[in-house]
Amino acid sequence: MAKSLRSMDVLEIGWDVEAVLLERPNRFLAIVDIPVAGLEEVPVHVHDPGRLEDILYPGNHLLLKKASNPNRKTGWDVIAGRIGENWVLINSAYHRKIAEWIFSKPNISPLGEIDSLAAEQNLGKSRIDFLAEKNGEKWWIEVKGCTLAENENALFPDAPTLRGKRHLEELGEAVNNGDRAAIFILIFREEAKCFSPNEKIDPAFYNTFYDVLDKGVEVYPFVFGFEKGTIRYKMTIKTCKR
Repeated sequence: MAKSLRSMDVLEIGWDVEAVLLERPNRFLAIVDIPVAGLEEVPVHVHDPGRLEDILYPGNHLLLKKASNPNRKTGWDVIAGRIGENWVLINSAYHRKIAEWIFSKPNISPLGEIDSLAAEQNLGKSRIDFLAEKNGEKWWIEVKGCTLAENENALFPDAPTLRGKRHLEELGEAVNNGDRAAIFILIFREEAKCFSPNEKIDPAFYNTFYDVLDKGVEVYPFVFGFEKGTIRYKMTIKTCKR
């Protein structure tokens, strides 16, 4: 069942202008018009490697933030895109801070109170997002951002990911070696009622996901909204039945 608390502020991001997408020439570049500023065909940075096909399509509205570095090739960052009546965060640069917020809230974090937390730690041939320690146990935590949903099911990935599959395998091996491991799924689709690995897009990731869950890797899907420039925690949901 979904674990629901009162919506809580997580992170203030803010945004500067609303834009209209013209095209996305490559994964990290989009071309937009900014009507409020009278600007046309402006290159902007997309900080998310996913396909985002249900968000980054011509004519959809985006929220942009002015880049802090004036010498950068692109002067704007894409922050969020429109889905129905909601704005969806599509900027993975904020995922670490959101995950750190979860760790700081023992009533929300599945680990509760922890003794220490270190980011970007080596495990096998991968770098895992976090290593937490609690009561002498090591917890390896990988964080994935999810922006795709169908029929109220949140789905990850939205593009094949060999790297994501390898991360799952490393977590499974960590459990085999006596440590604990978990996947935090940061879901930015407020309508999501459960989470599933995306079998249609990446069957290898899908099968590995359930294999490592059988080994003892844990998964925690958290739902967030983006309201008036603020990331807000909504609830923790379940994993869909296989």
